[in-house]
Amino acid sequence: MNTTSEQAEFLNWKLTPARLNATQAAWFLGFEPDEIMILVGAGLLKPLGHPARNSGKLFATEILHQLWHDEKWLGKATDAIANYWKQRNARKKTASPPRPNGNGKHRRVAGLDSVNTP
Repeated sequence: MNTTSEQAEFLNWKLTPARLNATQAAWFLGFEPDEIMILVGAGLLKPLGHPARNSGKLFATEILHQLWHDEKWLGKATDAIANYWKQRNARKKTASPPRPNGNGKHRRVAGLDSVNTP
C-alpha cells in the first residue's frame, strides 16, 4: 500500500483509535508527517508519556481533535513551521564557502596530485 492510499483509508475510518502515531497525527491535523516533530520541538504538540528522543511518538486523539478545532493553535503551528524553515534556510545562506589553506592555495591530497585542480 502506498502512502496516499494509506492516508485515504485512515481518513475514512469511522472510529479513530485513542492513540495516533506521528504520521497519523499529521494526516489528522492536515500537516506533513515531518512537520509533527517541528511542532513537538516548538512545544506546540506534546506526545503521550515520556518517549526517548529517538523513539516513535504517540499522540492522544482527543487532544488532536481539540487542536483541530482551535484556530489560534493552528495559526501558531503554521507560524512555527514557517519560522523553522526560515531559520534553516538562513543558516544555509550564511554558511561560509570552503576556504583555502593558509597560503591561499588549495590543499593537495596525497595520491591525487596528478588530478588537475581548478
